[in-house]
Amino acid sequence: MGLWICCLCSRVADPLMLLLVLALGCNPSTAATASPSVPHAKPSYSFGRTFLGLDKCNACIGTSICKKFFKEEIRFDTWLSSHLKLPPSSLLSYSGNYTDDAKSWRLVDITRLTSKYQHDRADKRICTSLLKTKTCSLERALRRTQRFQKWLRAKRLTPDLVQGLPSPLLRCPSQRLLDRIVRRYAEVPDAGSIYMDHLTDRDRLRLLYTLAVNSHPILLQMFPDVEGWPFPRYLGSCGRLVVSASTRPLRDFFGAAPEVAADLALQLLAVLRSMATNDLNYFFYFTHVDAGTFGVFSNGHLFIRDASTLGIIDKEEGSPLTDGQQEYRDIFSCLTVDCQSAFVSCDSIREKHSLVMVCQDLLPKLLTGKFQPPVQERIDAFLQRCARGLGSEHGASEAAAELAEILKPLRSCDSRFAYRYPDCRYSDKY
Repeated sequence: MGLWICCLCSRVADPLMLLLVLALGCNPSTAATASPSVPHAKPSYSFGRTFLGLDKCNACIGTSICKKFFKEEIRFDTWLSSHLKLPPSSLLSYSGNYTDDAKSWRLVDITRLTSKYQHDRADKRICTSLLKTKTCSLERALRRTQRFQKWLRAKRLTPDLVQGLPSPLLRCPSQRLLDRIVRRYAEVPDAGSIYMDHLTDRDRLRLLYTLAVNSHPILLQMFPDVEGWPFPRYLGSCGRLVVSASTRPLRDFFGAAPEVAADLALQLLAVLRSMATNDLNYFFYFTHVDAGTFGVFSNGHLFIRDASTLGIIDKEEGSPLTDGQQEYRDIFSCLTVDCQSAFVSCDSIREKHSLVMVCQDLLPKLLTGKFQPPVQERIDAFLQRCARGLGSEHGASEAAAELAEILKPLRSCDSRFAYRYPDCRYSDKY
């Protein structure tokens, strides 16, 4: 009987199927279940709404990329291990993998706008200060505030609606800048208008909450990398997690070879120059820089990794708010910072502001002790003068140009610098 079945199989099956049938005892049904084209069962990953922060929505950043998480098209690096466990929720950032076709994966950064401890503390502050309870519905509490009620009635985001928010982005707001925030807001399906008619109540609360906690994702949306701005690409948000293109922090390159250090220092100067002078006539300045403020892509290109400390002054329109008006305080002013913290005056910001901070905190760690004595002495002398404030004889642009002339001959042209190779072989620009 078995022989007869095998003969029948051989008549109806192609050679490859016949081999499988013979190997499995001439049972076609067994051969079908053993076909390598059938996907293997895999573990089901379980997200806690608390881990993502979805249990806090709409006091959250957004939900535009949640489907990617639940479809396993965004995976934390720990998911590649045999245990398949989610990482600790206490971390501020995570390394992850992202795919659009389930075949090719790319690295991404998954970050919280503040630590979970700070988020929990802010949530408690909302409940205790607004409803006098230890726990509450954050959305219900924030909806009852005077500020949000004004947001609900507003047709357009105006300076008075953001006064007193702690973000440096909103310290000196012009109407042109606020219109750009609304027009580029990527967490809504129909962005593109300066009016807020397309924003639901939920959308308005999420935008206000994000601006109150940390404006980093908003800046990435306002000034996308595809338009030439030095920020990583914003991919979306889920709850209180933000997903963006992956970069290595500048601190990882403090021990780099001299030619790499020179290249990164030159890129750093170029970024500061573009932040001060650009086609849109916005002046960007840092309120703080550290080893994690800047990052480097795998092709060697340097970007601003953390935009949370960036302020913007509109050189075209200026700011309609005086410093006195900015002293307004409410619960949104105090979610992540001390309510007593003093705001930086718009009038106190100078062009050299960011360069001096970089000279004090970053360039010495990148350039000290890397080069031969004559060149190293010139670099050290410049950094010391720059860290003291440059003096009155030179402006920031002249000082940056002076350091750039020292550094340009020190960088090399090879495949390690993929962002400019092989162009550097054929261009005097490099």
